[in-house]
Amino acid sequence: MLVGLETSDDAGVYRLTEDTALVQTVDYFTPIVDDPYAFGQIAAANALSDIYAMGATPLTVLNIVGFPISKLDKEILAKILQGGAQKVREAHATLLGGHSIDDVDPKFGMAVTGIVHPGKIWTNSKAQVGDVLVLTKPIGMGITTKAIKEGVASVEATDEVIYWMSMLNKDAAEIGHRYHVHAATDVTGFGLLGHALEMARGSQLGLKVAASQVPVCEPTFTYARQGLVPAGSKRNMAFVYEAANFAKGLDKLMPTILTDAVTSGGLLFAVPVHEANDLVKDLVAAGMTRSAVIGQFVEEVAPGFIEVVQELA
Repeated sequence: MLVGLETSDDAGVYRLTEDTALVQTVDYFTPIVDDPYAFGQIAAANALSDIYAMGATPLTVLNIVGFPISKLDKEILAKILQGGAQKVREAHATLLGGHSIDDVDPKFGMAVTGIVHPGKIWTNSKAQVGDVLVLTKPIGMGITTKAIKEGVASVEATDEVIYWMSMLNKDAAEIGHRYHVHAATDVTGFGLLGHALEMARGSQLGLKVAASQVPVCEPTFTYARQGLVPAGSKRNMAFVYEAANFAKGLDKLMPTILTDAVTSGGLLFAVPVHEANDLVKDLVAAGMTRSAVIGQFVEEVAPGFIEVVQELA
């Protein structure tokens, strides 16, 4: 075992040979959007993301399905599976099968197996002093999907979060391999600051995050002001507050936004500062148009802590 439970990494890694290691992960959840095909796409992209976050290539996929077969039309399940299969094809992976149960609520996800060279594994714990933090997708999915569930989200906001959540992190990972990625993770349920905190703690470094530079889906702030904040996001905020300092003058909603629980978010890369601009340009050119430098690992912040400022100096 090369990567296991001792860290907060995105997947487990097991060495097969000197040149090959298996990377394994599993993830599933209940619907967060109304469109069953889009839900299938998002759930698949989310499960595949953990493989990309480890620097690996997905190979095989098993579906995990819970569905109230006596209550909902089978066509709904068919569309969920079709959406997931489309993303598996896009990832150039192979769907081997899966398992389903009759459940109270719909649930869908995948167990994914990938491969990586043992010397090219990305973990979340090897950032270096001076590295900058690059984010490849905007945040705000949790708050906006809460608005969707409450029936108040606009069509434009719904389309925006579906677009980003269904986007594979495949291209981002492939571009990242052209650079010196010292640490990586994906932004999901613990929110941006929760996953950034895992990187800081794992690397035993302090981290500055520039609030004004973090890309946020529209209109996340509007929905947050209406109180449309998921319970998971509130738990994230309580967790992060123990190790984060928010500068005076920030929007009072910024802690809520930065700890919002994300589904199928982007990758976080810790890279040398001199590579950051070129990395962002490549990501933008490949369609990740909201990619940005959002922070930096620094010595002046205590190891394992985050300081949220308006802008980086």
